[in-house]
Amino acid sequence: MLTPTDTVPLSGPLDAADLRRAALPLTVAVDEAARARVERGRRLFHALRHGPGGADRRIYGADTGFGALVGYAGRTDDADQCDNTLAHLGAGQGPDLAPQIVRAALLLRTRSLAQGLSGVSAEVVDRLAAMFATTFAPAVPRYGSVGASGDLIPLAYATQALRGRGHAYLDGDRMPAGEALTAAGLRPLALDGRDALALVNGTSVTTAATALALDAVRAAHRSLTALSCLLTDLLGCDTGFLDADLLRVYGHPGAVDVGGRMRHTLAGGTPSGTRPLQEPYSIRCAPQLLGAAEDALRHVDGVVAADLGGVSDNPLFFPAPGTGAGTDGVGEGKVVHGGNFFGQPAAFAADLLASVTAQLGNLAERQLDLLVDPARNGGLPPMLATEPGAQHGLQGVQLASTAFVAEIRRAATPAGMQSLPTNLHNQDVVPFGTQAALRAHDSAELLGLLCGSLALGLRQAAHVGARRPTAPRCRELLDALTEAIPPVDPDRPLDSDVRVAARLLVRYARP
Repeated sequence: MLTPTDTVPLSGPLDAADLRRAALPLTVAVDEAARARVERGRRLFHALRHGPGGADRRIYGADTGFGALVGYAGRTDDADQCDNTLAHLGAGQGPDLAPQIVRAALLLRTRSLAQGLSGVSAEVVDRLAAMFATTFAPAVPRYGSVGASGDLIPLAYATQALRGRGHAYLDGDRMPAGEALTAAGLRPLALDGRDALALVNGTSVTTAATALALDAVRAAHRSLTALSCLLTDLLGCDTGFLDADLLRVYGHPGAVDVGGRMRHTLAGGTPSGTRPLQEPYSIRCAPQLLGAAEDALRHVDGVVAADLGGVSDNPLFFPAPGTGAGTDGVGEGKVVHGGNFFGQPAAFAADLLASVTAQLGNLAERQLDLLVDPARNGGLPPMLATEPGAQHGLQGVQLASTAFVAEIRRAATPAGMQSLPTNLHNQDVVPFGTQAALRAHDSAELLGLLCGSLALGLRQAAHVGARRPTAPRCRELLDALTEAIPPVDPDRPLDSDVRVAARLLVRYARP
């Protein structure tokens, strides 16, 4: 089994790099401040439930039914109340989510619980933290969440696996969860009703999938910016479309910034003087398109940052003002019932991310189409084939790219506008953020493959007669592609080459 290589603290907010690291074993550090917060929150929960006035105070999930059945009493035994929380949520269907998403979601859940506002036991946080030192990942079905009371059904499957029920992955192998826990050296979680509800009543799956999708789209955006420069240089295009004054008066900060990055990448380059006065929009309007995407991604950045640093449980337990995390007392304190689990911000953000992904994918596919077309590529052979007819070059890759774009477009229909009432109209409006986030994550993967396809085309263009890039940074990118991928001569299956190029671009693009 792999051993942990990174450490993630629970006191500060998480970021996309933390979520990426969660795919492999890592050390999750429960520091003294986090432990004090959790223990204080647990004491407050017990004081509000069992202390003065507790008999007349209702705390959702502790001794009530759930959802539309909140008006009915729950089970009196704490362990039974845990089962009462989780059993009815075992209604998910479909293929398992990627273990990377599940582990990222549980890292977010652990961080949220460690803020001390959820009333959970310190044992829960400790045991969740211990899980990350292994490769254990609950098996969670994709379909079943409306993203309204948080990601109830997927998080219930994750929680049940941590209890040794259902299935889980260990070292990539799917097996009964109890066997996976034993093999990983973990003990099944023992929970009461408060612990169980806190584990399922948050937006962690939605947030994790949105954050990972954003991270992938950001990498693709940087890759496509660089590839647009390499295309410009290989074809010998005039770079007037990147003029700083031109983009300044356009008025959009994203376009100004993208144009600046493109001028930096193309610095030292020399146009060929043989291209038309005005390039097709897939080149000439690249800074405007990529700039608009940058502006949109900055909005998504803000939403994801807020969700990564927020607490989305219901109910939440707030100590009295002035009650420090390290004190024995909890003051008066209060329990507040509300709707922080309503994942509408992430739903809107993920839908916007899907729209950005569709247009970026369209740009990559159109640039590849230009590159394989001898009427527009400066006289390079059709499909960049070394011997057209006897060889077919990038023809299959272009066909696949068209299919990728169609799939991304199909998935870009906004999920956040699909609200349907459910749960006896207790959940009478729902955000469907989980669907939006997971589809954005799927589309981000396809966008990476589209960038890999374009990169492969640029590498092949250099092989069949395109000029050597004149800008040093463009030469550096082409040389990296040339070293990693042999020319298509003769024809061969190119699926693995596209993936190699996509992975290379991610390494190239991440700061």
